[in-house]
Amino acid sequence: MEAALDAFHAKGYEGTSVQDLVVATGVGRGSLYAAFDSKEGLYLAAMDRYREKHALPLIDILRAGAPARELIREEPLDTVDTIAQDGSRRACLIVGAAMERISHDPKVAAHVRATTTSLEDALYEVIVGARSKGELPAGRSPRDLARYLIVTIHGLRVRGAINPDRASLAAVAEVALDALG
Repeated sequence: MEAALDAFHAKGYEGTSVQDLVVATGVGRGSLYAAFDSKEGLYLAAMDRYREKHALPLIDILRAGAPARELIREEPLDTVDTIAQDGSRRACLIVGAAMERISHDPKVAAHVRATTTSLEDALYEVIVGARSKGELPAGRSPRDLARYLIVTIHGLRVRGAINPDRASLAAVAEVALDALG
């Protein structure tokens, strides 16, 4: 699954052929189809694995009860560090799937929506908690702020694919964080 995930992450759905998947995984074409029914089935399974590997641990961290302001500050900056260290110039699989497949593939749209909504809900909970503790000022809707952070994180991924310069990405993250108050 990791090899298939890496293949899709590197080339996207359309750019990854079944032969690429056979080579990447070392599993024969017939076995791939037997296990996943189709290339799309394997792609959806890879998206599930990506969610388990990247989104769910972040959600767990957000819900662990650490100081909210610190968490809200760390996530965009951690994204910047990940982009700068990776150097592969590729957006996350979720952003890539949204750009490539969401408009014409309802199953992919559902996967992207579920992952993004889970992250948004966790950020919302952190923001509400921070407000109740006086760590963040009242003002904008916590739901809108959570969405803003998701858009910022996704935007950092796209910007990082264009130019993974840590200083410019960190500057963008700082502007976003300043907007939270």
